[in-house]
This record gives sequence, C-alpha cells and structure tokens, in this order.
Amino acid sequence: MENRRPLIAGNWKMHKSILESVEFVNQLLPLVADSLVDIMIAPPFTSLFAVSEIIKDSNVDLGAQNLFWEKNGAFTGEISPLMLLSAGCRYVIIGHSERRQYFGETDETVNKKINAAMEAGLIPIFCIGETESQREEGKTFSVLDKQIKMGLEGLTLKEDRMLVIAYEPVWAIGTGKTALPGQVQEVHLYLRNLLEKTSGKRHAAAIRILYGGSVKPDNISELMALPDVDGALVGGASLNADTFSKIIHF
Repeated sequence: MENRRPLIAGNWKMHKSILESVEFVNQLLPLVADSLVDIMIAPPFTSLFAVSEIIKDSNVDLGAQNLFWEKNGAFTGEISPLMLLSAGCRYVIIGHSERRQYFGETDETVNKKINAAMEAGLIPIFCIGETESQREEGKTFSVLDKQIKMGLEGLTLKEDRMLVIAYEPVWAIGTGKTALPGQVQEVHLYLRNLLEKTSGKRHAAAIRILYGGSVKPDNISELMALPDVDGALVGGASLNADTFSKIIHF
C-alpha cells in the first residue's frame, strides 16, 4: 500500500436518533484517539450537525450518506453539497447499492453526484459492486467496468485524495457473506488497473479502494493484509462503538 493511508468508514444507514448519535460518538472518541488510520462516520442527515460539533477537534471525520447534485432549488426533500459542508461534512457516500436498489439511482445520477461533490470540495466515497446473479453469470468485471467508466465520466482528478472507491459486492452486504480474500484482491487489483486507464498511473496508485460487505472485527485484519485493499466501508458493525473501534485497530 504505497502512501495510501487506510480509511475505515462507518455507514450508519437509517439508524440512531440525534441523542443516540451523540452518545455513540462520546463513547467512540476515547477508544480511537490513538488510531493511525483515517476514520469517517456517516450518521443520518438529522444527526450530522450535532455529531460534527463533538468531533471537530478529533481524529474522526464526518460523512453523509447521500446528496443531490444541485446547489439549491425546488427539490423537496433533497440535500445539497453546500448544506453538507455547512453541517461539517468532509466525505459523502455516493451510489451505495441500497440507493441504486430502492431509490432508482443509476450510473448517470451517480456521475452527477460525484461531480457535484468534488466541485464543492467534498470527498466522494463512490460505491460499486455486482449482484449475486451477475457474479454467477461471470459478469463481475463488465459490471464494475461500466460503473467506474460511467461514474467517473468527465471527471478530472486534481488531487489524488479527492476520491475514494468502495467495492461492495451486493451479495455480501448485510448477509453475513464476505467475499473470499482471493476474490477481494482480484477485484481490487482489477479496479486499480482500470483506474490507471481512466485517470493515469499516479492517480491509480494513490486512490484508496475500500472493501465493504459484512466487515467485522474477526475478518478485518485478513482483508487489510491484501495489497490493494486500503480500508473498509463498514455497515452494521459500525453501529457499536466497541466493535467499530476493534475494526479501526485491525
């Protein structure tokens, strides 16, 4: 892992009230104060500001779980990149498989969101991954190829650290199934080579590629030992401060 500082990111999904979020962060901070990796947590929108007030002088960064690509306007229920910045966010998760599955996100809308996030100075955590049937049909690489090419279309990477990619095989999210280490490394290496074609060698070597999908304290060290895995996007296991801190201290 050449100069790629690991990132452990927690996606809380639709969990935790403001009070629960604050309580969690107060438990987490002392547990990870000595951490040598980058840490991000993505609470629901309602908790962002309250959490940002507590973590602003800590080593934990704030992320959001989604955004809309316009700066403002008549888009009821949506949140703009500038609103996320004002709430204290540094990262934003884009294109999560649940967003694609339940809310009709496409490679085109994901591309608009990545562009908007980067233009505002937010770091997108760009999620990609294949379904179980796509893997069984041998389509894993063609699916990822399309998601990467369309998701990053028209983007110029000025800084290496302005983009994070998260590979989450859809069949491993919340199912308890984790891709085998060999499968994970194969895909991550494929993605790195693909990035070299789309963004050049320097960016490809510097962009962090996270693995997501049933990451737990007992499988994190095996995953982090893989040469092209630069961190993890953690779902359920990020909801408990003790469990999440164990993952951070892999």
